[in-house]
Amino acid sequence: MIWADQLLVLVARDVLRARPGATVIADVKASQILFDEIARAGGRPLMWKSGHSPIKTKMAETRAPLAGEMSGHFFFADRWYGFDDGLYAAIRLLGIVSRLSQPLSAIRAALPATLSTPELRFDCPETRKFGVIAEVASRLEKTGATVCAIDGVACLDRGGMVAAARLQHAGPSGRAGGRGHAGRAGTAQGGTLCPACIVGHCRA
Repeated sequence: MIWADQLLVLVARDVLRARPGATVIADVKASQILFDEIARAGGRPLMWKSGHSPIKTKMAETRAPLAGEMSGHFFFADRWYGFDDGLYAAIRLLGIVSRLSQPLSAIRAALPATLSTPELRFDCPETRKFGVIAEVASRLEKTGATVCAIDGVACLDRGGMVAAARLQHAGPSGRAGGRGHAGRAGTAQGGTLCPACIVGHCRA
C-alpha cells in the first residue's frame, strides 16, 4: 500500500522542480516524513487544518501550488484551479509515474518505513469538548513533546512519532491516531504520544 502522504511526496518533488521554494500544505494527520521530504526537495512545508475549505483558503493565502490530506484529497494550484479533483490528481500522478526513471515501488521503498495506528474514536461530553484540547496540549507539553494546536492537538516526539486528536463538531466525540517511523515503533505503541494515551488525556 502507498499512503496518501507518500504519494504527496512524489507529487511535491515534481511540482517543486518547477517551483523551487514554494509552500506545500498538508493536514495534521500526515507523517513528519512528508514534511521532511518537502523541505529536502526545496519546498516550504506547512501543516494546516483538515478540510477542503481551510486548505483552499490557506493555499490562496500562501500561494501554495500544492496541498494534500491523509484522506487522499490532493489540491492543485499548479496548472489547475486550487481545489481537490480526484480525476485531475490521478492524471497528474500517472504523468509523474510515466516519467520516473525507476519503478514506483523503488521510490516507495526509498522512503522511511512508517507505522500507523487505527483511528480511535472516543466519547467526550459536549460541555467539555471545546476546552479539552487546551488541557491535552498543556499535559503533553509537560512531557517535552512539540505540540501544535492548529487543528485539535497534534504533537511530535523526539522519536519522530506524530499523534493527533481532533474533536467532532457534530457530536460528543473525537478521533485520535498516530503515524511515525516504523523503526521507532516502541514510541508509537507505548510512549507518551500513542493515540490511546491521548484518548486517556481527553477522557480525564
